[in-house]
Amino acid sequence: MTKQEDLERKALEIIMKCGDKGILQSELWREINVTSREGSRISIRLESKGLIYREPELSKGRWTYRLYPRHHVTSIDSVMNCPCFSCKDNPICGANSVITPNNCEKFTEWILEGVS
Repeated sequence: MTKQEDLERKALEIIMKCGDKGILQSELWREINVTSREGSRISIRLESKGLIYREPELSKGRWTYRLYPRHHVTSIDSVMNCPCFSCKDNPICGANSVITPNNCEKFTEWILEGVS
């Protein structure tokens, strides 16, 4: 792994950990110990790869960017209560079957509970 790839990976990990609150670009480059110029280039590369997005923000009288991840870290908690795991019809449920997630009342209820 090149130094550039390593810095991008570290930067992305930090941005992902910050989640929905994001991180100021100026804070990021301080954390990964690079110059503002290199920090800006890293942010631009990550954005061009579709991994983050940047929004301009005025901080302490100076314009900078707040960096946000395009994708969020998921955990098992997001699917823990899915009724499919304990459904007696699970072995025969599928796209080409009579029983599908598309017409499952329990699955639909579970999805709608998660939305509200």
